[in-house]
Amino acid sequence: MRPCLIALIAALAASPAFAEVIDIDNAELERLARSGVPVIDIRTAPEWAETGIVAGSHLLTYFDEKGRADPPAWLEKVKPIAKPGEPVILICRSGNRTKAAGQYLSQQAGYATVYNVKSGIKGWRAENRPVTAAAPAVGTCRADKTC
Repeated sequence: MRPCLIALIAALAASPAFAEVIDIDNAELERLARSGVPVIDIRTAPEWAETGIVAGSHLLTYFDEKGRADPPAWLEKVKPIAKPGEPVILICRSGNRTKAAGQYLSQQAGYATVYNVKSGIKGWRAENRPVTAAAPAVGTCRADKTC
């Protein structure tokens, strides 16, 4: 039995590590963002304009208005913001879309620490936390084609 256990441990150590996507609440979002962990808002431009954004968020749409995603192209936009060994926070409307994007980062792109804002921007706003207008950011986003 001991050789089997040693073989299993060796196999797990040799396999790529998959990080778990960690659900966080708004207080933790605020704490992590203040400490310098980047926040990536994966919603669409109309959603940013409708609700505003958490100040300092990077606007990188993951799923378009039709529900389509291009994870490798999105990843190339994420890398300048947070490299695979660095933590990153993902936020969407309600915390659902970020689970898929977070799983992609942690399971296929090598990100070790991915935080998911479990209640999304809806929960942030429900607690009357501050948002900033997305209009200037969206205008820049469109001009730079970084959405």
